[in-house]
Amino acid sequence: MLQGVLSGRIVGADCCEVCCCSRAPSTQQFGNSVGSVIEAQTRQLITTNRDKSSKMSTSTKKPAGKTQRSAIADVVAREYTIHLHKRLHGVSFKKRAPRAIKEIKAFATLSMGTSDVRLDPQLNKKVWEAGIKGVPFRLRVRISRKRNDEEGAKEKLYSYVQAVNVQNPKGLHTVVVEDA
Repeated sequence: MLQGVLSGRIVGADCCEVCCCSRAPSTQQFGNSVGSVIEAQTRQLITTNRDKSSKMSTSTKKPAGKTQRSAIADVVAREYTIHLHKRLHGVSFKKRAPRAIKEIKAFATLSMGTSDVRLDPQLNKKVWEAGIKGVPFRLRVRISRKRNDEEGAKEKLYSYVQAVNVQNPKGLHTVVVEDA
C-alpha cells in the first residue's frame, strides 16, 4: 500500500479519490511531477482494490436454476415422527388442533418438496382424538410421495400423509418404507 509523509501526515489509499481531507495528495505542494505520480499510484491502488472486491463477490455466487428430475424416480414413502408440541408452543387452546393440521401439512411440504399435500381422515381423527386442546405431543406419520394421475394437475406429484400406530413415538428415527 502506498504510504508517504506529506507535511507530517500519512498518505494512504484508505481515503477515497474524491475526499477533500488533508491526507489527500495535492499537486500544489510538490509540483506537478511528484504530485501527479502520487495521485496516479493512489488511483491505481483504489481501482485494484475495487476490482478485487467485486470479483470476490461475484465468483462465490452460483447461478440460480432448477435441475430437471424424473417424477418416476421420486415416488417414495417415509415414516417420520413429528414433534407437534414444539410446533404448537404458544398457540392458544382453541387453535391448537387446527394449527396442528397446518403444521403437519407444512412438514410434509418441507420434507417431500410437494405443495399438494393430502391428509388421511384417520390422521385427522388421531389429531382431534383428545379434543381441540389435547393434541398429542408427538405423532408418527407415513408420508408417501405419489404420482398425480389427474388430467389438469398443476404438479406431477402429491404427498399423502397417514397416521402410524406406535406405542411411543419418542426416539424413533426416520425410516424409508420399501412397500409403498
